[in-house]
Amino acid sequence: MVTMTEVAQSAGVSVTTVSHVVNGTRLVAAATRERVHEAMRLLGYEHHPIARSLAAGSNQTIGLALTAASNPYWVELVQGIDGEATRAGLNLIIVDTRDEARHESTAVANLLAHHIEGLVIAPSDGWRELTLPLLRDHPVPYVIVDRIDPELRADQVGVENEASSAAVIDHLISLGHRRIGMVAGIAGLSTSAERLRGYRLAHQRADLAVDPALIVDGASTSEGGRRATLALLDLPEPPTAVFAGNNGMTIGVLGALKAAGLKVPRDLAVVAFDDFAWADLFSPGLTTIAQPSAAIGARAVQLLLRRMTDREAPPQTIRLPAEIMHRESCGCPSRL
Repeated sequence: MVTMTEVAQSAGVSVTTVSHVVNGTRLVAAATRERVHEAMRLLGYEHHPIARSLAAGSNQTIGLALTAASNPYWVELVQGIDGEATRAGLNLIIVDTRDEARHESTAVANLLAHHIEGLVIAPSDGWRELTLPLLRDHPVPYVIVDRIDPELRADQVGVENEASSAAVIDHLISLGHRRIGMVAGIAGLSTSAERLRGYRLAHQRADLAVDPALIVDGASTSEGGRRATLALLDLPEPPTAVFAGNNGMTIGVLGALKAAGLKVPRDLAVVAFDDFAWADLFSPGLTTIAQPSAAIGARAVQLLLRRMTDREAPPQTIRLPAEIMHRESCGCPSRL
């Protein structure tokens, strides 16, 4: 069975764009829409939600609400979700939340209007006030992916953010670093908070005080990472190493260091959360924390299927382990 992911790769567009073309959920440029339709024709992609609805007594469609930021992590997560949904015979409608609560609530309301049978959501900051009430008013099963809310009784799946962040900071400390900068993500996201807790935990274990000036908001974006790095470099006593909280901010960190004429790791060691498919092609190779993003997406759909068939099942929170990819940017020889 041909998947949306295969159509997207053939057409040279995102899975989100294919979803919008197939489901009519957003206006897509005519030329792009034509490329998608041509890829569907060549690959033999079939999409018959009405026929399936008549045959099965349901529309066999689930929704996915998450930011469509150009981040390899999200792309792989969507591929995992799409692949598992396809294996289960489910259609997938994807909406972009823009990581903004008001837009997210509107996007989810549009999904609910399509009578989806389940929802996977990577919630934005502020979702409890606007989006969660919608889900409580509509008895649709849902699963939270990536951004786990420990206070919420719901099915959730993500990565071990705190433990893996602490481990990579432990490694920097073992290399002799005592002033380690943290370029942190959006403050209201659980992933940002957990990675910051890991940073603090490693300092606590090493009996090192945390200098608040070394923790700078990078807004989870490349530009935010660039500004945060410049702020760190401008300190009276700059850090000797930097931990970037996601791969978008990592690009900004590296760009700022290049603009400042600094060499990694000679002048500043760099480690990052989220791996890149091409991280080992950097010179030096980039030491990262790799998330099993496709596996996280697949597990989210599995949890959703369980919830769709048994509404009374106890909620589960699943944390998948991350892996530190040791390369040269931390200041030691590559282990890969």
